[in-house]
Amino acid sequence: MTDVSPAAIEFQDVSYVRPPAGRVLDSVSLTITTGSVVALVGRSGAGKSTMLRLVNGLLMPTAGRVVVDGRSTRDWDLLELRRGIGYVLQDVGLFPHLSVEENVALVPSLLNWNASKSLTRAHEMLQLVGLQPALFARRSVRQLSGGQRQRVGVARALAADPPVLLMDEPFGALDPVTRAELHHEFRAIQGRLRKTIVIVTHDMAEAFALADVVGVLADGQLAAVAPPKALARSEDPRVMPLLAPLAEMSAVLGAPE
Repeated sequence: MTDVSPAAIEFQDVSYVRPPAGRVLDSVSLTITTGSVVALVGRSGAGKSTMLRLVNGLLMPTAGRVVVDGRSTRDWDLLELRRGIGYVLQDVGLFPHLSVEENVALVPSLLNWNASKSLTRAHEMLQLVGLQPALFARRSVRQLSGGQRQRVGVARALAADPPVLLMDEPFGALDPVTRAELHHEFRAIQGRLRKTIVIVTHDMAEAFALADVVGVLADGQLAAVAPPKALARSEDPRVMPLLAPLAEMSAVLGAPE
């Protein structure tokens, strides 16, 4: 008998209406298994970030249910729910008046970890994301590059060891070389920790590089859900425009000199 990974997150026929924009999500159903990486891809306004906010209870569905760890978000104590979810944003949201280690230790401190444990955890997470604590822990975040700030944001999101990590365009503002480096770090970290991760991106190449499964949103609906190799063969007119840059890149790389 084949083992089936339990569902960490489920969208059950979820719709969300936001006045005056109207219907943002329309009857979306999606199961995200424990320990998997799911990328949500689509044009601006497709509903990608709305899905993340529904997972951690920043929004509640107009219809349907969002289920996290077997419980509807309507039934969770929202503070308890969010303690089990790390959140990484494109603009990182680090506190400039705090040092790097203080930023990373913030969530454990809020969870009443003692100062020594919080600091030790912060240094462990900085090491994990490739920032040597001896060099970076005491720095001001103003002294960091964009890529370094993003690494600190990931370290902070992981500091309290949440089972679920939500990432909203986390690498979108970075240059291509730094993005590639962070993609490598992301895969290494996930290989060690096996978190359940939902990542929002507009970049299909990034989705293919990072995710086990890719969901394509179009006009508030889930147009396709598949592993990258299967999705690459899609002929769905809602999916093909997002695949076009990959085809162009392949054509250029494969063209004779």
